[in-house]
Amino acid sequence: MHRFTLPNGLRVLLAPDPSTPVVAVSVHVDVGFRSEPEGRTGFAHLFEHLMFQGSESLEKLAHFRHVQGSGGVFNGSTHPDYTDYFEVLPAAALERALFLEADRLRAPRLTEENLRNQVDVVKEEIRLNVLSRPYGGFPWILLPPVLYDTFPNAHNGYGDFSELEQATLDDAAGFFDSYYAPGNAVLTVAGDLTVDSAAALVEKHFGDIPERPVPVRPSFAEPPPGQERRQSVPDAHAPLPALALGYRLPDPVTDLDAYLAHTLLGSVLTDGEAARLQQRLVYGDGIVTDIGASCGLFGAPLDARDPDTFTLTAVHPPNVTEDQVVRAVDEELDRLAADGPGAGELARISARWAASLYHEQDRVMSRMLALGARELLYGRAELAAELPARLAAITPKQIAQAAGALRAHGRALLVVEPTGTGEQQ
Repeated sequence: MHRFTLPNGLRVLLAPDPSTPVVAVSVHVDVGFRSEPEGRTGFAHLFEHLMFQGSESLEKLAHFRHVQGSGGVFNGSTHPDYTDYFEVLPAAALERALFLEADRLRAPRLTEENLRNQVDVVKEEIRLNVLSRPYGGFPWILLPPVLYDTFPNAHNGYGDFSELEQATLDDAAGFFDSYYAPGNAVLTVAGDLTVDSAAALVEKHFGDIPERPVPVRPSFAEPPPGQERRQSVPDAHAPLPALALGYRLPDPVTDLDAYLAHTLLGSVLTDGEAARLQQRLVYGDGIVTDIGASCGLFGAPLDARDPDTFTLTAVHPPNVTEDQVVRAVDEELDRLAADGPGAGELARISARWAASLYHEQDRVMSRMLALGARELLYGRAELAAELPARLAAITPKQIAQAAGALRAHGRALLVVEPTGTGEQQ
């Protein structure tokens, strides 16, 4: 891997891989929904949509045509602490991909027509993915306001309809000026490339983007809850009750091993049919129909800065109470805190994680996105390749400590209560 920084502040990662005939290009921008202003919930995601609506040199839909006409794929996504834009194309189309990303980083085409159209698109996305779906927004939208107190950590990153509708072109221009400076982004290029020629193409297309001030990222830290917090929400589409437990995670920058121990703890509890809560709650007691645990509100570890969330979700029959499920979870956490996992149990989980991560690294798109995100969030793209070994080095004692930490601190309990027949789904 090769890294350098352009005079305008853009950080660049080049990861050559001659074994694949394609190139993957991404731009990770250091702004996510935790950075959007109060009164404009969902704006970071809305702005991601606007970045696909044309740019300085290209009319609307031209970006799509250029990528697809080259046989490529593209997308973007908004996360708590970053927004990414990416495409994968045949290796011969590297310059085309760099031109496309540079053109919109230089000047997206912000018009009233595009803004109003994309507000409607985002509203329809919310209707489909949240309002009309069983367990919509569960847990990533519904759990944070129970666990957290501050607006950045607690608000709905998809957005409130009325606030989306009030978005203006001035809001969009201000958001771009504030956050989309070259110095606030990381460009990652992976695949079949020659380092010197790729670096020259990056300089050619990104080097003349004007330098702008880089925003100072505020701390989003807040104290963990001192006790359990509970909240219930109705769901007209849910066929069965559900619950989510939310806990605060260690800071992955200052205490990475403790964070990774929580990652393995989630797998010990719920990953595979042999996992502890699967064995007890699904196959043994039969009090849940589905259960899962993971680091991160989106189910992916190391996808945010501190504060981050350990989540455990369960769906259960109507004749089972949330307290029955929570009590069983607590008993298993207490057992792990006292004794830790067995050596064979931990070896199985570590092997599953290693296989999954190596498989992810085999795909140039996944590898490129992991490199860019780790570089932006933690300043160390190398972490993406180090994770299998770091996870394999976690000991039973560290997992026991992680289980004990969950039991020692406050948490959030979100309960989903079905209010309909579930036939609407």
